[in-house]
Amino acid sequence: MINAIVLFILAGFAEIGGGYLIWLWLREGKPFYWGIGGGIALAIYGVIATFQTFPSFGRVYAAYGGVFIVLSVLWGWGIDKKTPDLYDWVGASICLIGVAVMLFAPRQ
Repeated sequence: MINAIVLFILAGFAEIGGGYLIWLWLREGKPFYWGIGGGIALAIYGVIATFQTFPSFGRVYAAYGGVFIVLSVLWGWGIDKKTPDLYDWVGASICLIGVAVMLFAPRQ
């Protein structure tokens, strides 16, 4: 369980960080190597996700989506200095509940 959580967080930082670097390059005029760094981070994200032990690609990536929503709210708060409001936290909480249902529901 801890291994899965660590992998979700590492992949999340790689995905969000990579997207953020590309955003800064294309939208805020940062040097092109910021975009290259972002592309490398996104590739690393794709590799990290393969270390999950869950058997279904679609289920793992759907769960990543929920985790990434929470990490994106935290990224915006910590990096962009945009304080999340009540609805951001409620939405993020709903996403985490969805992740838990998808990954840990008893199946045959």
